[in-house]
Amino acid sequence: MLDRSLLAKIHVAKKQLAMEDDVYRAMLESVAGKRSAKDLTVREAEAVLAHMQKCGFRPTAPKARRAAASDRDALVRKLGAQLKAAGRDWPYLERAGEGRVSMVRRICGVDSVSFCDVAMLRKLVAALAYDAKRHAKA
Repeated sequence: MLDRSLLAKIHVAKKQLAMEDDVYRAMLESVAGKRSAKDLTVREAEAVLAHMQKCGFRPTAPKARRAAASDRDALVRKLGAQLKAAGRDWPYLERAGEGRVSMVRRICGVDSVSFCDVAMLRKLVAALAYDAKRHAKA
């Protein structure tokens, strides 16, 4: 069964190459033996895409979505709230004790919360939540 992403790539290529419908269907028939892209197998669809790339289609890489600064700010505020609820200060995250690596270094691999991206901050929030549960039982 042909997945939607391959079908979408074929239609994007058709549009990028400005192919008219009759030319497009003739190309499908000559390359894959079918007149409709929805009837293609995965192997046939890949052959069609390869042919379209030879004709000049250049697929674009999907743009990575960067998290908004507000996401980061919200996570930093949450870290502050978690630290306050546990009766700890910011140095708890960033300073290492004797024979101990700082929490930020151990979890994120950076020296300071200011160097953390959103994914790293989420890990720290989860670690502090786990720490809060552990100390609530004691």
